[in-house]
Amino acid sequence: MKIPFKPGTLIYPLPAVMVTCGDCEENYNIITIGWTGTICSDPPMCYISVRKERHSHDLILKNMEFVINLTTEELAAATDWCGVRSGRDYNKFKQMHLHTEPAQIVKAPLIKESPLSIECKVVEVKELGSHDMFIAEVVAVNAEERLIDKGTGAFQLNHARPLAYSHGKYYGLGEKIGGFGFSVKKKK
Repeated sequence: MKIPFKPGTLIYPLPAVMVTCGDCEENYNIITIGWTGTICSDPPMCYISVRKERHSHDLILKNMEFVINLTTEELAAATDWCGVRSGRDYNKFKQMHLHTEPAQIVKAPLIKESPLSIECKVVEVKELGSHDMFIAEVVAVNAEERLIDKGTGAFQLNHARPLAYSHGKYYGLGEKIGGFGFSVKKKK
């Protein structure tokens, strides 16, 4: 039996991502984001939601671009630290021993240690209350070569051991249960 529960954001798990922003090495920053996702496949579009008081909010608003860097179990401590410390007070790349790589199109850097970095250009900002939603078009994707299946060309994120966020805690993904369409696939 279900019982009433206070309204809240209980859609979990979510990807825990590190978003990079800034337009030069002096103002590069990393913000950890849980409120993110895909919103369209053609054209490819996604979003991040950022509190207005966060240091990265103004950097993203100024440059209208950012990079979503997927995280892994190995990056869990850096992911958490970059979410609780402010770029006003710390150089997060130096503090977490992370390295920048140039993006293909945007000025914000990629995180070298991330298995996948998604370059985004903001097309709309929606003020929603505690957060502003930055709706963006994906303009480039940068994948770690070792995670590309040489036979199929498919990106194998599962080999990177991705990190998920669920109600204040970080988790690995666990065992695969099935693939898209497995419930209707004809038995051989």
